[in-house]
Amino acid sequence: MKSSKVCCQHLRLNPAMTAILALDTSTPACSVALIQDGVVLEDFRMAPRQHNDLILPMVDQILAQAQLSLSQLDAIAFGRGPGSFTGLRISAGVVQGLAYGADLPVVPVSTLAAMALEAHQKTHYSHWLAALDARMGEIYLGGYSIEQKDEFWVAEEILSERVISPDNLTSISERCHGVGSGWIYQDQLNAVLPEPAANVLSDIAPRAACIAQLADYDFSLGKVVVANEALPVYLRDEITWEKQPARIGKR
Repeated sequence: MKSSKVCCQHLRLNPAMTAILALDTSTPACSVALIQDGVVLEDFRMAPRQHNDLILPMVDQILAQAQLSLSQLDAIAFGRGPGSFTGLRISAGVVQGLAYGADLPVVPVSTLAAMALEAHQKTHYSHWLAALDARMGEIYLGGYSIEQKDEFWVAEEILSERVISPDNLTSISERCHGVGSGWIYQDQLNAVLPEPAANVLSDIAPRAACIAQLADYDFSLGKVVVANEALPVYLRDEITWEKQPARIGKR
């Protein structure tokens, strides 16, 4: 199993005293992160089909590392999709239970935007076309411009999220770089860009550290939902989601 534990310095000009836990199980990767006073702690593991077994112990471990209890958090964030049907159900169900038990608001964050943020942090390029392999000959696709506003990371949507066959793509006006597993269709994606992507980071998966950083900004704007509205975004119309009862009691 490949795993990594990192402390990402996210320095602020005016640190806000907030603590947000973030989870992501939308792909074969499984990750948990905590952003507190501008510093991100993360446990990231490439662990296909092990999300159910790993996610709650990883939550306990990251909170213990930060010496925080669940009730001391300000919010919980999660990668709300798009992504794996099963993976999104797992994270949404866990977040619903944790948030309900601790009476915390939830910040849903786009997994595509999270990939764009990581790509920006690795390269400093701002415009990204994020794509995940959706199987069945389709990709999940979205475009983002990454910037910092004061102390926060922000992903501005420049191409709305969609699930689409690469053969049905139409021209995209923005010059973008590429990120995500959906860039296995690199020829088709490059064909609709004003010029081919100069940088393609196809091995980047959504991770909780970037979800936490994007959630920090949304939380500051009050973009939160209550626990039972923490729902996945699948993009495929034929997939429906039934609200799950809270299953995890207050800690």
